[in-house]
Amino acid sequence: MADRPTGPSADAVNDAHWRTAGDRIQTLLDSCAASGAAAFERAEQLVHEVVGLYGAGLERILQLAGDCGSDTALAERLATDDLVASLLLVHGLHPHGVRRRVSDALDRVRPYLGSHGGDIELLEVVPGCRPGDNTVRLAFKGSCTSCPSSAVTLELAVEDAIRAAAPEISSIELVTAEPSGLIPADSLLAQVRSNCRSGPSWYPAPELDELRPGEIAGFLVAGTAVLASRVGGQMFAYRDHCPICDGTLAGAVLQGALLRCPRCQSHFDVVHAGTGANGAHLDPLPLLRRDGVLSVALRAEATGAPV
Repeated sequence: MADRPTGPSADAVNDAHWRTAGDRIQTLLDSCAASGAAAFERAEQLVHEVVGLYGAGLERILQLAGDCGSDTALAERLATDDLVASLLLVHGLHPHGVRRRVSDALDRVRPYLGSHGGDIELLEVVPGCRPGDNTVRLAFKGSCTSCPSSAVTLELAVEDAIRAAAPEISSIELVTAEPSGLIPADSLLAQVRSNCRSGPSWYPAPELDELRPGEIAGFLVAGTAVLASRVGGQMFAYRDHCPICDGTLAGAVLQGALLRCPRCQSHFDVVHAGTGANGAHLDPLPLLRRDGVLSVALRAEATGAPV
């Protein structure tokens, strides 16, 4: 396993920057509020005017594109670009309904769920009494329901994808085969969140795309040692830690889908959640392509960031 240098591209840095724009705007508004009610009202009005201007511009762009006889390919490209789609959602201009957007979001996380030997099904979107108060009902399939990291899967992949694609979703419910029926996502995630006051964040890792089929390598992503491999056409990422010998996996060998620890010689299936002997398993990390850039989800305590 060879270590590779990190070096996010300019596009990846820009993508990460605009994703946090909302937080920076809110911070500036809070700062204005500290200067008095009049300053806060002027700042709010300024934001309102700017948002309205850009909304009108986006609406005009969509109208002109339609007048020019463009085919549906343009609308699809706009709807599937994270940055453009987020702006279309703000202004109520997104061409896809909430169910379509949730379904597309789940399609994007299915490769990761497949690495857990499972899948997820969208059962229904239940409208609430008020706008922006919709509930999504999902069902896990396969061994994903019993995977030891299923809570992390929901926290870092499924929930993140749905919230980004459909901000009007207020709650997510899981339907299981258990007699209890509905399990609120918040209760399923309680243990994960109790160990981390700050939510997970996505970090661009375009260097992982350099891996060739059958290759495994270590990377440093946001200060966290990550072990990545490509099996066939799919990428898989795990924390660099062997649960058997409690050591690093640097120097690990990949034979098909089986990873062999160079120290204790234990084997782990990288395609199926890193499962090994006697219930031991590697710590899988969600790995998704966001805006065309391969990104890894990490919790704050893993990166050493203040929580």
